[in-house]
Amino acid sequence: MGSTRGFVGTLSLFLLLSGCIPPGAPMSDGRADRTQPQIRPEEPSINTVYGEKPVWDARPVSPSASHVGGGSYIVQPGDNLLRIGEKTGAGAEALARANGLSSPFVVKPGQRLIIPQGQFHRVAAGESGIAIARAYGVPWSSIVAANGLSEPYTLRVGQRLVIPGLGRDAAADPVETRAAAFRLDIDDILTGGEPADGVGAAPATPQSQPRAPLAPNVSVQEPPRFAGGFVWPVNGHLAMRFGPGAPGEINDGIDIAVAQNAPIVASSDGVVAFVGSNVAGYGGLILIKHGNGWITAYGRVGRASVTRGQQVRRGQIIGTAGLGASPLIHFEIRQGRTPVDPLTQLPKRGQ
Repeated sequence: MGSTRGFVGTLSLFLLLSGCIPPGAPMSDGRADRTQPQIRPEEPSINTVYGEKPVWDARPVSPSASHVGGGSYIVQPGDNLLRIGEKTGAGAEALARANGLSSPFVVKPGQRLIIPQGQFHRVAAGESGIAIARAYGVPWSSIVAANGLSEPYTLRVGQRLVIPGLGRDAAADPVETRAAAFRLDIDDILTGGEPADGVGAAPATPQSQPRAPLAPNVSVQEPPRFAGGFVWPVNGHLAMRFGPGAPGEINDGIDIAVAQNAPIVASSDGVVAFVGSNVAGYGGLILIKHGNGWITAYGRVGRASVTRGQQVRRGQIIGTAGLGASPLIHFEIRQGRTPVDPLTQLPKRGQ
């Protein structure tokens, strides 16, 4: 059966569509309120030795969605779902959903297909899901749900995404207006931070000492397996625990009080997936993928010494804390998109 990583040009339509319409429940937009680390005004952003821009903002997207009026289409001789998706502007994935088609997505001459109505964005090379979401001022989670996307949330070049909640003239609004209202969270980066796959495209091999940041149109290669075991990312005392806090709030990690310029280390072997400052409430943020769905997040980083796509080892210094009066490092461990209490994974103090 086809890979879930995207379309492969030499495969049949059956394999193509089995890759871009994976099964699984879509991510909903209804989320519990999360407690985020409190960022002081003196720590608004992160400095890096590479001076790189956040991956989701490095490849701006033009809000060029086309309006599809809906209706129906009669399948012609020689048609397949991919060609019909291009003809109608709705895309093969949306046609399959609207008509209840499943593998191998066969259509026959004379068959009447429902054409869904909406605003459809055609994915270009290097565009990430959250960059597309930002261009239209629509939550990425809403786009995920509207398009029935699931793991690994990989987009392909030429794929058409329906953009929910837009009127016919929404794409004419200034990009700055939509961008100003857009809010990014860790979940968005994990599910929509990678650029679209092109035919034959492959993630870059991680380098332990890269000379420059990974190009924004190249995907990060996740480790094939989890090396096992986490270590504390910093030396300090526990300031806030994982779990429920104030009524209706949940802390997805722990907060550790540290000294100014305290070194921050990778909690386990992995590949850096994100370095940036555009996640509300986290200040400077580093995300590392460790394989088998394990991910660690390091918030309130004052200076990063790693870059996206870089291979790191457990205990390797990846940055330093800020210079605030009472620096805190926010640390999360996730299994897939699910936050895990770091204290259940870290060694006990003194070990």
